[in-house]
Amino acid sequence: MLMERTIAVLAGLCAILLISFVLWDVFEVIILPRRVSRRLRLTVLIYLITWKPWSAIARRMHNAGRREVFLSFYGPLSLILLLVVWMVGLIVGYALLQWSLGSAVSGIGEASGFPTDLYMSGTTFITLGLGDVIPRTGLARLVTVIEAATGFGLLAVVIGYLPVLYQAFSRREADITLLDARAGSPPSAVEMLRRYAQDRDINGLNTFLREWERWGADLLESHLSYPTLAYFRSQHDNQSWLAALTVILDVCALVLVGIDDLPTHQARLTFAIARHAAVDLSQVLNLPPPQYETRLTRTYNLAKIRKLLKEAGIPMREGEVAAEQLSKMRGMYESYVNTLSDRLLMPLPPWIPPEDSQDDWLSTA
Repeated sequence: MLMERTIAVLAGLCAILLISFVLWDVFEVIILPRRVSRRLRLTVLIYLITWKPWSAIARRMHNAGRREVFLSFYGPLSLILLLVVWMVGLIVGYALLQWSLGSAVSGIGEASGFPTDLYMSGTTFITLGLGDVIPRTGLARLVTVIEAATGFGLLAVVIGYLPVLYQAFSRREADITLLDARAGSPPSAVEMLRRYAQDRDINGLNTFLREWERWGADLLESHLSYPTLAYFRSQHDNQSWLAALTVILDVCALVLVGIDDLPTHQARLTFAIARHAAVDLSQVLNLPPPQYETRLTRTYNLAKIRKLLKEAGIPMREGEVAAEQLSKMRGMYESYVNTLSDRLLMPLPPWIPPEDSQDDWLSTA
């Protein structure tokens, strides 16, 4: 008798811990509008378990288009899986709590026990309320009412959560789409500067960078609050939020190193917020320490960048000091975007546009 009572008490404590653990995870993911640095979280565990095999399958796909389509399903499906895990955890938790109270439920032709408790918990949580199994004691009725309120509240919170998530996604993608005509497909820093120079609107670059300073701030705020957004892919295979962020950092780095007739104040502000986003998103996604891999070689790429910009009428500052300054600025962000690229399987943009590239708006099906 004592052993049974001890087991029931332990089961009740485990049930309360499970319910609290799931509800706290729901609170942190949906309601809490700030970054959570704690690694022991149900959501983090789910994404670690599911993303590794999903990305492993994607890495084996040689067709880039099919790989992007496959990866594009992960973000939305992970939301559905997360909701299912929350629901199952709460249903099992409340069923275990009813069982620890002595399975004080009764039904037509139903024997009391954990299966009956689980069935009643499920119908109560989704507010189905068939009435074929009902609680007998006051405490069991109280638990039933609390569970019904929890299920209804979770449904209401999720309904409010999804529109906010997709609105943030739409804001992010609208500006990324605008890069197509400004920086090419895939976007690149040199191509963006060349096009502004060709249109003789080099002063308009300041306005553009000011808009992207706000985009970087919005990206930082939305993706820290809702890290799931980082896994949502863009509409086109050669675009991504990470590529857009990297291009902006590249452009700012070139401007700060020194290009004729280009003021550096706005580039400095945009670089600061974009670099902040890259670092913080690396941390919130629990990525390993960044490893530096250069995307720009001094002997070939840098010389070609100088040549292309000079031909466009916006020569870049020459000399070893400028090269060292550019290397130092790249070192502030390239390791982080490289790590994000490796984890999310989002290719980083080139500094110099490919010769055979064509803008998406000029292409056809």
